[in-house]
Amino acid sequence: MQLLRKLRGANNEGSLVLVLLAVVIGMSLLNPVFFTVNTAFSILRAATVPMILALAVLLVIISGGIDVSFPVVAIGSAYTAVTICLKTGFDPGLPAIFLMAMVIGGLLGLVNGFVIARFRLPTLIVTLGTQGIFFGAMLVYGCTRYYPSLPDSMAALSAVNVIDIPTDTGRAYLHVLVLLSIAIAVIIWAVLKFTMFGRSLYAIGGDVEGARRAGIRVVRTQLLIYVLVGMVAAIGGVAYVVMSRSANPQDLVGGELDIIAAVVLGGASIFGGRGSVGGTVIGVLLIQVINNSLLLVGVPSAWLRAAVGLLLILGVGIQAITARRSAQRIHSVDDAVVATGPELEKVS
Repeated sequence: MQLLRKLRGANNEGSLVLVLLAVVIGMSLLNPVFFTVNTAFSILRAATVPMILALAVLLVIISGGIDVSFPVVAIGSAYTAVTICLKTGFDPGLPAIFLMAMVIGGLLGLVNGFVIARFRLPTLIVTLGTQGIFFGAMLVYGCTRYYPSLPDSMAALSAVNVIDIPTDTGRAYLHVLVLLSIAIAVIIWAVLKFTMFGRSLYAIGGDVEGARRAGIRVVRTQLLIYVLVGMVAAIGGVAYVVMSRSANPQDLVGGELDIIAAVVLGGASIFGGRGSVGGTVIGVLLIQVINNSLLLVGVPSAWLRAAVGLLLILGVGIQAITARRSAQRIHSVDDAVVATGPELEKVS
């Protein structure tokens, strides 16, 4: 039993790996085209930006919140950085563009964090409101303008692949920004596992008042959470613009369901206090594999959102049932202790 628990993982990562393998094997049997290097690289490319955004959302969910403004923060930060570069005619280089977007994303995240932490308002309502504010402001100053070309440094990165090999069905290539998503995953894993800030996220998500009594500065930590989320989302936005080789202010908006579903499927508790980078990575890959599989078998793309919605409901439902059973076990143990108390007194 202990071996099975270890293989399953603290957040059911092992079970999710088995589901992912089952989907891959099943699709490979149904359609041999699925089990190719082209398909594998295509899934990894498609998962690059969702992976970065999901890691940002993971931080919020662990802390017990829900952020639905991150797609607007992501594309808004990247679009603003591109607009500044193109309108001024100055290309400061990739590091500066990423830094510019991260500053903008951090400031937008600070707005979310300040309202949530200072006034203790529901995170879903606040981020739903700021999503509309940020998106409207972006459309006003951007005038919905679509940029088919990017600054030279971003355009050059668009064509850089870390792997590019010929296959029987064409070229199989893996974009270099896949390495960026891996690096961010490693950094956030280290932050959650080895820093006091990471432990504070789990403590706040488990019990806000308990964390406050334990000496954790909840308001400051919540501010840092949303600033960090905004900065990571901005990196994802720049990565999306680079990989799509264009800047459209309306891209990514409305895609929050897929990202949140991937994080929840990865074992992060929607009630806070639980979640892992490994589970989130597997959840993102599972969503991408399922989407790719449905397209290969001829399912209309309109049904993809329905499938993701169903997975989200299943993920939350399983979490609720698990939490209820855990609470029942705790209550039964407490009742047993209370019942045996008088007997122990008689013996003594």
